[in-house]
Amino acid sequence: MDAIIIVISLACLFLLIFLLWMVPIGLWFNALLNGVHVSLLQLILMRWRKVPPSLIVGAMITGTKAGIKLNRDQLEAHYLAGGHVKAVVSALISAEKANIPLDFKAATAIDLAGRDVLEAIQTSVNPKVINTPPVAAVAKDGIQLIAKARVTVRTNIRQLVGGAGEETIIARVGEGIVSAIGSADTHKSVLENPDSISKLVLTKGLDSGTAFEILSIDIADVDVGKNIGAILQMDQANADKNIAQAKAEERRAMAVAQEQEMKAKAQEARAKVILAEAEVPLAMAEAFRNGNLGIMDYYRMENIKADTQMRDSIAKPTSPKKN
Repeated sequence: MDAIIIVISLACLFLLIFLLWMVPIGLWFNALLNGVHVSLLQLILMRWRKVPPSLIVGAMITGTKAGIKLNRDQLEAHYLAGGHVKAVVSALISAEKANIPLDFKAATAIDLAGRDVLEAIQTSVNPKVINTPPVAAVAKDGIQLIAKARVTVRTNIRQLVGGAGEETIIARVGEGIVSAIGSADTHKSVLENPDSISKLVLTKGLDSGTAFEILSIDIADVDVGKNIGAILQMDQANADKNIAQAKAEERRAMAVAQEQEMKAKAQEARAKVILAEAEVPLAMAEAFRNGNLGIMDYYRMENIKADTQMRDSIAKPTSPKKN
């Protein structure tokens, strides 16, 4: 009998806990005390819709205390859509206190777009500084300059949905710095007046189509890099030298080829001469047989040859004899 009473008591306790969980009377009473009107039936239905009643009621209490009227159905719909209810309510309160025009629909759209709506409002009230990475550019005199900039921006609420982010701002500022340095006549003028870069970059309207409004661009540091002009001239000189060497080698090769061709022709001519000289005795023998050449003619020709050889030997210098 005692066991049955204990089981019934435990069952009643669990039933009471379940009813208190399903019917959050404490939450309903807390909302009533803070001026938020929500029925117990709606709190129970929130449970069934898998919406945390404490989250919705807490957001409505916070908004009511701040003087902002919130709709329970809209808060539930935003939660079910995957939004951040607390962040949206906090952003609405911050915008209201800072006199920034922001309604519930715009805030939820920004939140569902994946942006931190509360951080956007805070950035709009308190601008943030974006440090750009080192940007290298070359002035007209060929000297490379490396500049770093600090960009002060604030959120543009109207462009927050669909607007470009910080990466675009950094890329555009870097492009503007390159253009400003590249248009300078000398690198010394940039070093003397670094604010000329920021002034030129600001006039380009780099924040167009972005989620930010650029307030100022300050050049934090400018360093002198390499002499790009001299390097390019050296590279060009080396390239010209290599081209000249290649052309000279080509001319040398052509000269060698022509020399070899001339030697080959000379050897061919000598071979023809030798062949012709070999035919002379045959021609002389034929002339003897035909009676066109007499014996005296032959002797005279031999005398001429001997005389010629003697003159050649006399004309050539004699080399000294070695001991």
